[in-house]
Amino acid sequence: MGRPSWAAAGPAGRLPRAKIKTVASHQLQTEQLLNHPTPRPLPVRPSFWLPVSTLCWRELVRFYRQRSRVIGALGTPLLFWLLIGSGFGASFRASSSAAPAGMSYLEYLFPGTILLIVLFTAIFSTISVIEDRHEGFLLSVLVAPISRTALVVGKVLGGSVLALLQGLVLLVLAPFIGIRLGVGQVVEVVAILFLISFAMTALGFYFAWRLDSVQGFHSVMNLVLMPMWLLSGAVFPAAGAHSWIGWVMRLNPMTYGMAALRRVLYNSPQDAPSLALSVGVMAGFGCLAILAGLWEVGRSSAGGAV
Repeated sequence: MGRPSWAAAGPAGRLPRAKIKTVASHQLQTEQLLNHPTPRPLPVRPSFWLPVSTLCWRELVRFYRQRSRVIGALGTPLLFWLLIGSGFGASFRASSSAAPAGMSYLEYLFPGTILLIVLFTAIFSTISVIEDRHEGFLLSVLVAPISRTALVVGKVLGGSVLALLQGLVLLVLAPFIGIRLGVGQVVEVVAILFLISFAMTALGFYFAWRLDSVQGFHSVMNLVLMPMWLLSGAVFPAAGAHSWIGWVMRLNPMTYGMAALRRVLYNSPQDAPSLALSVGVMAGFGCLAILAGLWEVGRSSAGGAV
């Protein structure tokens, strides 16, 4: 039989002093850990602009990977411009109150075509909100440690940059129809186009968040955006329209974006709202649209609906 465990403890069954110190040290460390537990690291919340830039870049990559959307957003307005501009060319008579004298209808319709490209791109880019909801990506973003404001700003900013880039593609054709632009004018056009793009994309985001069907979204956006474009002075001037149409055009925020774009492109005074008023109205409309989107996201998130 082996020696009992107490026999290894030395005389009188006592442990050696070295082992006693070791056991006491371990007991002390255990008591310290129990009394003062190690604090858990707090979850790191990313900065506001990191998710914004990530969502914005995702919108750009996703849009340009789908060539059918690029062709639809750019090709359809170009076709409108060529067909409508050529068809009404002989019937259009420019005057100082509507457009500079001697201007062709193709030249008159050119800013409206840029605006139409911006609208088409805004529609196509905000469709991704509905697609992300169906694919589950939107839910994963909502449960991520980012603010709802970053989500809305990132999606809207991505669509705005897309619409701006698409509009600038057509601007390259300006010298071929007699519109000469200086560096200062190009900078002003870029700023105005971005303002219009932001407002229209924010409006599209608001409707896309409320709707759950791509087909329903297309129907609603065509019902809202196409009249806004037609009654903005893009196709015909307000001077020759019926009185009630003229009042609707004055209430249309797109009219002021169109007026600002025409003033910069033609560099001539017209019977239209001033540049400062036009920019102010579009900026105010963009702010209202983005606030409506933020309110809708916050309301639906609080109610548990995505």
